[in-house]
Amino acid sequence: MNALVFLDFASVFVFALTGALVASRAQLDPVGFAFVACLTAVGGGTMRDLLLGRDPVFWVAQPSYILVAVTAALLVFFTAHLFESRYRLLLWLDTVALAVAVAAGTGVALDLGHHPVIVVLMGITTGTMGGLLRDVVCNEVPLVLKQGEIYVTAAFAGASSAVIAVALGLSGLAVLALCAAVTWALRAGSLQFGWRLPVYKGRPPRG
Repeated sequence: MNALVFLDFASVFVFALTGALVASRAQLDPVGFAFVACLTAVGGGTMRDLLLGRDPVFWVAQPSYILVAVTAALLVFFTAHLFESRYRLLLWLDTVALAVAVAAGTGVALDLGHHPVIVVLMGITTGTMGGLLRDVVCNEVPLVLKQGEIYVTAAFAGASSAVIAVALGLSGLAVLALCAAVTWALRAGSLQFGWRLPVYKGRPPRG
């Protein structure tokens, strides 16, 4: 298994766990758990592959990704009640999922030889779209839209660090590891230390 396939599998599994945790908060049945987990797990990668013209989309070419997501959903269905704060667990699992997914999306775009701008955008898309779909479908406030949250910014920084590393002559696993580490450090730091970005303070619109 090469590094990009491993990252896709890891991203699918961890994002599926977060999707299932949100499903537990919504008190869904096992099929609902599986649906939300799969939507979360493959949403970002699907958007990436469609935008890059990859045919077939990664989980269509290898349905075992769906089986991994369903397994994660069932695991959470039977164990979620054991955790005192599922939302806190969700947030921390999401930091890992974001880091792995950004590295996966960035790596795919780099492997295909795309322009640095596209590489960064694919890293952001892969890392954020699954979680956005998860939160919208389950009627949660999307993490990517919460005021001042370092989320998309973390994805942007991680993908950008990979582009810079390639420009400096690095390649392979070192680039992907740097991408994931930068993304995770920023997102985790925002949770642990309360890092926030400034938000717009202008006057509200009239009418």
